[in-house]
Amino acid sequence: MEEFERLKDIHRGNASDIITEGCLVLEGGAWRGLYTQGVLDTFMEHDLNIQTTLGVSAGAMAAITYLSGQIGLSTTFNLGHRHDQNYFGVGALAKDHGVTGFTYLYEHLADIEPLNEERFFDQRRRLVVTCTNIETGETEYFEKKDSKEIFYAIKASASVPYVSEAVEINGKRYLDGGISCKLPYFWAFDEGFDKVVVVRTRAKDYRKPVHRPLELTHIEYKKYPALQKDLLEEAPHYNLLLDRLDQLEKQGKVYVLAPSEPINIKRFEGDLDTLFNIYDLGRRDALAHIDEIKAYLNS
Repeated sequence: MEEFERLKDIHRGNASDIITEGCLVLEGGAWRGLYTQGVLDTFMEHDLNIQTTLGVSAGAMAAITYLSGQIGLSTTFNLGHRHDQNYFGVGALAKDHGVTGFTYLYEHLADIEPLNEERFFDQRRRLVVTCTNIETGETEYFEKKDSKEIFYAIKASASVPYVSEAVEINGKRYLDGGISCKLPYFWAFDEGFDKVVVVRTRAKDYRKPVHRPLELTHIEYKKYPALQKDLLEEAPHYNLLLDRLDQLEKQGKVYVLAPSEPINIKRFEGDLDTLFNIYDLGRRDALAHIDEIKAYLNS
């Protein structure tokens, strides 16, 4: 497999030990998550290591190297392995029963650079990941403590419905955290945070179209009526969350960073230049707002 030439343009390094109080909420979005990775790399380069991170789906995956302080590692792996069938394709389906090869990721990330687990598990910083319980349809929150269970939660949070098998954790089965709630920023307020930064992967004016329900929903999940309800109500629920988020932003209660340009890609986009440009957009947007974000967090 030929190496993607623009990998050399990804800045690599390690974040400082400075920790900034507040809560960072990371939206999902499959390969749009490269935008988030660009944002987080820029945050780390500017000593913005926010104390608590809440990640959903691709946002949960992006949070791994943010907590471990390894700048550029996540994007280097994702772009370098996008067309590796063991990471994204038939090999992943065979081993992990889903479109993403999490086992391959955990086994081969070290080929680039071992994950700094000591820093990842440092208890001075919190990582919370959302998953959808397929029996109840409810959002459940898993927190990083000193257990590797959090990696199963990240896998579940990023397991796409219809094409992924549910992930079992403590006898319960879970799928994509974005099914039950795509942007659970309210968790931060419930936890008492008064400084909340939300990183979206859609432009601020985006609202999800409400389509006719997929017949596949009733077939695939006929044993899980609560999950069916989540999937059928996904778009209107998400749009209400976005309307409320706009209000909170106007009130100065939250800082929202969203793509300055629309990200219009296929769900499983494969063009590497397009994907790199999404990462680069995240870097540029974060750099343009970094001083404002710091001022907000420190006010």
